[in-house]
Amino acid sequence: MFHLLVAYSGWPHGGGSISNRRIYIKSDEESGQLVLNEGGRLDATKVSRFPALLMTEVGGDGPQLARVVYITSVVQGPTETAIQYVAENGIKPIPNEDIESFASQLGISRNALTHTHWEVKQADLFKFLLMNQQKAEPTSQVFSLEAIHQPQPSLVSIMMPFAAEFDPVYAAIQSAVNSLGLKPMRADNFWEHHYVIQDIVNLIARARVVICDLSSRNPNVFYEAGIAHALGKEVILIAQSQDDVPFDLRHIRYVKYLNNAQGLSVLSDAIASRIQTVIGH
Repeated sequence: MFHLLVAYSGWPHGGGSISNRRIYIKSDEESGQLVLNEGGRLDATKVSRFPALLMTEVGGDGPQLARVVYITSVVQGPTETAIQYVAENGIKPIPNEDIESFASQLGISRNALTHTHWEVKQADLFKFLLMNQQKAEPTSQVFSLEAIHQPQPSLVSIMMPFAAEFDPVYAAIQSAVNSLGLKPMRADNFWEHHYVIQDIVNLIARARVVICDLSSRNPNVFYEAGIAHALGKEVILIAQSQDDVPFDLRHIRYVKYLNNAQGLSVLSDAIASRIQTVIGH
C-alpha cells in the first residue's frame, strides 16, 4: 500500500496541507480501514506505516517531479488537513513522465495525476520503483545527480577556465546565448552548495546545452566535459587550438576560435548558430 498525494503546485519540503474535500479516503473502503480510526478520521499512527508518493499535478504549476516520503504527522482542521513528512533518501525524485509510464501498474488512473487529492493505493510502490525506474538511474559516489530531475530549458551552462584572459571569451559566449533568449551561467557566479563540484554538476545536470572551452587544456574543463557527455547533454566544444583538444575528444567536432575582437565575433556567431541547430530554434 501507499498514499498518493497530488497537488497543483507540488509539495514543500517537510510539510504541506490539503483541503478536506480532496481527501478521497472513506471508512467503508478496504484501504481506508487501514488508515482511519473508528471515528472515520485519519489516524497518524496508521498513516505513517505506509510510504507516500507526493506529486505535482501533471501540467501543474510546480516541478514535474514526485518524491517518496513517510508521513509523520496529521492534523485535521475544519477545512484543511496539515501533514508533515520526511523524505525517503534512498529514492531519488521521480519525473512525472516516469510515473505516467507505469501508472496503470500502480492502479493510478490518468485523471488521478491531473487533479489535487489524497487517496490510498494497494500496489507495492517500492517494487515498481525498483523494476521500472530506480534501477536505470545514474549514480555517483562523489556528488549528487538529483539536479538531473530539475531541468531548466533556458539554461546554457559554460565550462571554461576562470583566468582573466578568458573574460572576453565569456562575454562573447554570453552575447550569443542572450541573443537567443537563453540564460548563460558559469560556476563562478553560482553558489548553491558548500562544495564547488556539486554546484558545477548541478549546472551541467540542469542545462539544456553545455559549452566547454578546452583552451589551455584545463583539467577541470576536461572533467566537466566528461560529466556532461555521461549525462547525455548537448555539448558544444570550443578551443583556440587543435592541440587543446585531448585525443579522446578529437573525433567530435569543435569550434576553433581566435581570442581577439574579430575572432570572438566569429565565435559568438558560430555558437549562436550551433545552439539553434541543437535545440531546434
